[in-house]
Amino acid sequence: MAQYGKTAYWDERYTKDPEPFDWYQRYSGVRDLIAQYIKKEDNILVAGCGNSRLSEDLYEDGYSSIANIDISRVVIDQMTDKYKEKPALTWQQMNVCSLEFPDESYDAVIGKATMDAVLCGEGSTANIAKMCSEVSRVLNGSGVFFIVSYGVPDNRLNYLENDDYAWTVTVHTVPKPTVSATAVPDTKDANSVHYVYVCQKGAGTGVAE
Repeated sequence: MAQYGKTAYWDERYTKDPEPFDWYQRYSGVRDLIAQYIKKEDNILVAGCGNSRLSEDLYEDGYSSIANIDISRVVIDQMTDKYKEKPALTWQQMNVCSLEFPDESYDAVIGKATMDAVLCGEGSTANIAKMCSEVSRVLNGSGVFFIVSYGVPDNRLNYLENDDYAWTVTVHTVPKPTVSATAVPDTKDANSVHYVYVCQKGAGTGVAE
């Protein structure tokens, strides 16, 4: 099994293969949901950015303030160089379980596959608690943690629905991208969807969709 929870794995992967790669979903697959919860002028942190095109696509779609962090120094250096002409996109090597930002400094944090990668590492339960605590800390009073995951609600909500984080979780599903353009995804089949967990601070009751 790939060591998704280890920094060395990612450094080696990005050194060998610097081509852009999007886990689970491209921006187009989650664009409408992001627009539902995150405003164009919001201060956004993309946690575990990798070399995904997500931040570039957000920028091209009008989102104006996008900070990006990843545990891999290799990929951060690559992305810093690639996007040096786009100052609205910033890049820092950082661990999502130990964020170096002030309290309440972001309106939204986006983690696409980040939670799943942390769960692959040693001490995963404790690290997920650290990640959620840190994200909650850097989000402002009405901030949103937007998570894209393959994990089913029966599992992931155990980590996210915690009084310590003072947020309300809403669950959405998005169809997995299909290889065939004619394939019709069955959204009732857990294997054919990805899950989006929207954790909102200062919100009411979450409703699953």
